[in-house]
Amino acid sequence: MPRKAKPGKKYKLKTHKATSKRFRLTGSGTLVRTKGGKSHLRRRTSDRTKALLSEMVTVKGRSYIKRIKRLAPNMEA
Repeated sequence: MPRKAKPGKKYKLKTHKATSKRFRLTGSGTLVRTKGGKSHLRRRTSDRTKALLSEMVTVKGRSYIKRIKRLAPNMEA
């Protein structure tokens, strides 16, 4: 028989794992992401373009930031 829930207890928040892997919080609190298109079909791209793919990009737009923080509430810096 299942136990009864204790009064006053709340449910644990679960982080969306794909979001936590794709985004990162910096020390200053800005949200950054990696660029896509790094896995395959890169033979024809120039070395400069491939090097530019490695840098992180800041996430702009309040609605995006709000959605990411909702999906991963326990995201650490």
